[in-house]
Amino acid sequence: MRRKQAVVAAAFVGTVALGVGVGVWASADGGRPEEGVGRASADSASPRATTPSSPTPSRSYPLSQAPRTIPAVRSHTPARGPGWRAQRGERVVVSDPELADEGRLIAGELGLSYAGEKDDVRSGDVRLALGNGGGNPESYTMTVRGGRVDISGPGDAGVFYGTRTLKQEVHGGGTAPEGVVRDEPAKPVRGFMLDVARKPYTASWIEDRIRELGDLKFNELGLHFSDDQGFRIESSSHPEIVSKDHLSKAQVKQIVDLAAARHITVVPEIDSPGHLGAVIAAHPDLQLRNVSGVATRGAIDISKDASAKIVNDLLNEYAGLFTGSQWHLGGDEYQALTVADPQASYPQLATAAQQKYGSGATVADLATGWLNDRAATVRAHDRTMRVWNDGFFRNTSVQPDKDLQVAYWTGKENGARQPVEYLSAGRTVLNYNDEFLYYVLGQPQTFVYPTGQRIYEQWNPRVLRKTVAVPAHYDAQILGGSFAVWSDVPTAQTEAQVAAGIRMPLRATVQKLWAPGAPALSWAQFKALADRLG
Repeated sequence: MRRKQAVVAAAFVGTVALGVGVGVWASADGGRPEEGVGRASADSASPRATTPSSPTPSRSYPLSQAPRTIPAVRSHTPARGPGWRAQRGERVVVSDPELADEGRLIAGELGLSYAGEKDDVRSGDVRLALGNGGGNPESYTMTVRGGRVDISGPGDAGVFYGTRTLKQEVHGGGTAPEGVVRDEPAKPVRGFMLDVARKPYTASWIEDRIRELGDLKFNELGLHFSDDQGFRIESSSHPEIVSKDHLSKAQVKQIVDLAAARHITVVPEIDSPGHLGAVIAAHPDLQLRNVSGVATRGAIDISKDASAKIVNDLLNEYAGLFTGSQWHLGGDEYQALTVADPQASYPQLATAAQQKYGSGATVADLATGWLNDRAATVRAHDRTMRVWNDGFFRNTSVQPDKDLQVAYWTGKENGARQPVEYLSAGRTVLNYNDEFLYYVLGQPQTFVYPTGQRIYEQWNPRVLRKTVAVPAHYDAQILGGSFAVWSDVPTAQTEAQVAAGIRMPLRATVQKLWAPGAPALSWAQFKALADRLG
């Protein structure tokens, strides 16, 4: 299958939402036209058109009402007409071979025939087209008129999202309402992150989540596959670090390809210089030890050249497997910086910092330089990089590279920094707020399983830390966000329980990333819609 990359665009001003707290169907009887009514008469040139032997009264239709979908469409212009229903034997046609994957997918899902590129127009057709000109590549227009559906957009991602809207509209034999949908996401990053390091998930389970994410118009899947408990992807450069239960590269390639076909970028994370316990287990000489010789859990000794070499080896190796444009460098919870006096506790790090950056340099400077060096490795592969917010430190002589995005997850770390500190410095930020978006297996420490209702009613992308939103003038710097599953207690839930537990939180999250304003539907209505759509 031809691979496609999900597009991460700049944030933009959305169209005025019309809301979805209204009925779905195009006509008073549910928008399901009588056999032969509204289809053939819509296009007299169609091979299906017939000439009635005697005049018959024309049927009148009320104005259509906006479709109910998740996420809700941003704008719908109503019209009078029967709408469109999928009927076996009708066609999906495309204007451009670039849309073949989208055409085949929606044809198979709706029981239609994929006809490829065709110039003739028939009643019942679903036509996919790439529009001329610019615009947000994730936007689309869907017109239901004359017994046909036309979906167009400036890029294939937008056309794909249009097919997702159509799929939801006609779910269970329903009707796509007459009129015009104009739709685009408010935020260019709509993600789901999965910790496969602590709990191995099967490839088939991950692929099922990709299909679910695609139908909901998510465009990122994060894979955190290296941590203290495991290293979960096959490695040719360092096979000694790989856990027994792991994904093969062939499986990962299949995951990446399936995601790309759904316009989802897979974002890998090899966290460093902390959370490297699985790597250190095979290389104990690289483990960080304090002044008393006590090993520091999960932390690699960044004063050693061999530490940088092994992490660079892995970054370079997996850049060939994860071919999307995004990369997560980690950077969080380096234990050397959680003690009262890092310089006294880890004199080898202090000495290395001073040798590299001058007499006043600190362990925080050395850790910042470590991330910058790893960023240089990944940047050579033309990736955009993000780092957890607690990987950025105050009052360092070494500054984090300007192109590093902030993945803001917590305000609980030592010397916690408010989100505005990063935004006022001009950095772009991704919202991983652990108050709302962290599903931590076993609910350790103060974590509780997040509910879709709380996300739906209380969270939006500007709520980066706890429950308080940053000022609205920073909105454009917040690229979006990600719902995250962390597997701290891996046996706490089965794969099936995780899938069920995150079902409504995922739907609430994408609704607020697609259209951050107050939803038109109540939570009860939204949940009922999700239950109906499946």
